[in-house]
Amino acid sequence: MSNHAPQKSQEEMAALFQQDLTTGVGRSVKHDSADKHVSGEAVYIDDRLEFPNQLHVYARLSDRAHARIISVDTAPCYDFDGVRIVITHEDIPGLKDIGPLLPGDPLLAIDKVEFVGQPVIAVAACDLDTARKAAMAAIIEYEDLEPVLDVVQALRNKHFVLDSHTHQRGDCVAALNSAPNRIQGTLHIGGQEHFYLETQISSVMPTEDGGMIVYCSTQNPTEVQKLVAEVLGVSMNKIVVDMRRMGGGFGGKETQAASPACLCAVIARLTGQPTKMRLPRVEDMLMTGKRHPFYVEYDVGFDQDGRLHGINLELAGNCGYSPDLSASIVDRAMFHADNAYYLGDATINGHRCKTNTASNTAYRGFGGPQGMVAIEEVMDAIARYLGKDPLEVRKANYYGKTERNVTHYYQTVEHNMLDEMTAELEESCQYIERRKAIRAYNAHSPVLKKGLALTPVKFGISFTASFLNQAGALIHVYTDGSIHLNHGGTEMGQGLNVKVAQVVAEVFQVDIDRVQITATNTDKVPNTSPTAASSGADLNGKAAQNAAEIIKARLVEFAAHHYKVQESEVQFRNGHVRLGTQVISFETLAQQAWMGQVSLSSTGYYKTPKIYYDRSQARGRPFYYFAFGVACSEVIIDTLTGEYKMLRTDILHDVGASLNPAIDIGQVEGGYIQGMGWLTTEELVWNDKGRLLTNGPAGYKIPAVADIPLDLRVKLVENRKNPEDTVFHSKAVGEPPFMLGIAAWCAIKDAVASLGDYRHQPKIDAPATPERVLWGCEQMRQLNLTGDKQALVGASWRRLRLTGEEADTSNTLAEAETSPSRASPAPTIGR
Repeated sequence: MSNHAPQKSQEEMAALFQQDLTTGVGRSVKHDSADKHVSGEAVYIDDRLEFPNQLHVYARLSDRAHARIISVDTAPCYDFDGVRIVITHEDIPGLKDIGPLLPGDPLLAIDKVEFVGQPVIAVAACDLDTARKAAMAAIIEYEDLEPVLDVVQALRNKHFVLDSHTHQRGDCVAALNSAPNRIQGTLHIGGQEHFYLETQISSVMPTEDGGMIVYCSTQNPTEVQKLVAEVLGVSMNKIVVDMRRMGGGFGGKETQAASPACLCAVIARLTGQPTKMRLPRVEDMLMTGKRHPFYVEYDVGFDQDGRLHGINLELAGNCGYSPDLSASIVDRAMFHADNAYYLGDATINGHRCKTNTASNTAYRGFGGPQGMVAIEEVMDAIARYLGKDPLEVRKANYYGKTERNVTHYYQTVEHNMLDEMTAELEESCQYIERRKAIRAYNAHSPVLKKGLALTPVKFGISFTASFLNQAGALIHVYTDGSIHLNHGGTEMGQGLNVKVAQVVAEVFQVDIDRVQITATNTDKVPNTSPTAASSGADLNGKAAQNAAEIIKARLVEFAAHHYKVQESEVQFRNGHVRLGTQVISFETLAQQAWMGQVSLSSTGYYKTPKIYYDRSQARGRPFYYFAFGVACSEVIIDTLTGEYKMLRTDILHDVGASLNPAIDIGQVEGGYIQGMGWLTTEELVWNDKGRLLTNGPAGYKIPAVADIPLDLRVKLVENRKNPEDTVFHSKAVGEPPFMLGIAAWCAIKDAVASLGDYRHQPKIDAPATPERVLWGCEQMRQLNLTGDKQALVGASWRRLRLTGEEADTSNTLAEAETSPSRASPAPTIGR
């Protein structure tokens, strides 16, 4: 790109013009920070050089779930050398509440505490250890109040943070009463810790005129900007938020990154010193909310084919102590309570229950997974009741293409691909043959049992709060042909930046190496929406495309005039521009356009079309389009211990016309594993005082390498563009793959159900930990055993190891043949 590079001949230029880009849209380009990630050179907030006189903040957290604050004595904190200041809510110069949409989240506790882990005071000192010791020296007196810790209790007592909401189509009461078959049930769905590698962190530098530069690990820079301005009592234009990358977010940094940023800003204002707050892991897990746990009650009527006639679903989300984003999260659970199925006459009630725990918040899928788990439990329960293969029941209830294709919130399901995707995966994974092989295996294996499940995903793409469906971008083209790109999305490892850079490279037809991606910054692109709801590439990619096309149009107009050709004769390709019969380099045109006084800078903007939702009528089109996926998982369980191992998973997922297949496959793989973890090993446990016991990696188990299926195959649906006008007809890929993990949970239940000849639905709440699997196995045996055998039910199932039944059967998973069931020789492990 240097102006001093050797000049190429017209023949050489024409030859280069004929070549295709290798790094544009649709190519597998590696993550822009991949090398930095693996080498450790990627700079996160805690890697930044510290400022002189920088303070470090530690918050003293409540040890009570619900209590009135009688007194706070901070004098002992100052006995520690290096302590600069101790603040309470009385020291906050502006607003004291940092609730994202509704009030209810005081920055520091005012008069009372409402969960174990709520910040009461904050201490700033010369180092974190000193700040911690000083904070723990403060004397805080409480008067205990009665906490609400159980979501069912909150539901029964209508202890809500917000009013309930209802989706209704038809008369479900009449449909239930007239249905040939009817069943009821309940289900508890556990929460999930975000467990990002980088905990919540912010570093703040005061500037002149009362301003602040905030370096923050956040998915929502504009909200941090707004809340920092509010707690300081200044206008937003005095606050700049800079965010280059996060070490993971998954929704946990959409709203809850604001607390450390605001605490740092208040202390920086009061002291005039730069201030940093990095939460240690335990404090992070105590202070921050999780995925909403849900309690579900269902009442469903159906015919002999398993087809739904009517359904009533009660979805009770455990919101914690404050609203946070719970209104939209429970809404999305309701929107996705159908998953892939036409519900018939349906009533879906969503309840936002208040408990004295940390305020639960956004998490990948944003409530959708909880609603989908509920309906998949219903599908399994119907199949057991009728003695059918669960896949047969699922397919019988799929949305149709021309009828039975309207959701319970009255959006038409368009461009539905699930029938053909299910058929393709069913054939490629040999579902029917493996189902037969598994039944044969289970019939001759008294201890080890295999299970198989194929489940679909239909996931709506758009923010349910419609005003958030907008984005901006900023592009500069410099005179050497290099390009500066800034957009409102945030990079948390998901590859957003490289995708948006590919979009810009595609528009200008230049190599992606020309495009410099810069930190998300509120003084470059204002009023941004959070990077969430799978909308990062959809919104910001479109905004960047718009900015690039504006500049390109200026270049075309200039070139046509300068070279005296028609605009239609100006063509961009592979870093070159054809002007009639002449070919020049892109950088030559950029230089000439600047000399010709053409602006080479532009903002871009995009808002999602077609979407609306009338809450008073509970109907509309809340989603621009749907993404689809199917997954088939096979598992083997030890019925004597509840242990299990994932043997094989086949995935077919729809991403439209992929912007970057390598990145998208990685997102599908990661989404499945994270979803599987939520529904299997990731159990949150609180004691009877409301304290989170699983507050670190020693007690909270995310999936490790050994938990991944032995055989994991991922394929993207090929040659299928998104029919909607998305960025280069791609589809979102951030959240939809998460729900593919439901197949693992259903496979575990399928294995347990084999103990009852598949005629009883095991009672296994999520997550299906080994303990719950063991209880499910005992439940199945209790249903089967009578007479003398019934006495065995109360004894340890390990006694079975001593019987002659086991002579020819492996005793443990480690000793078992752990290869997946197959009707033909094992295929090569891979995608």
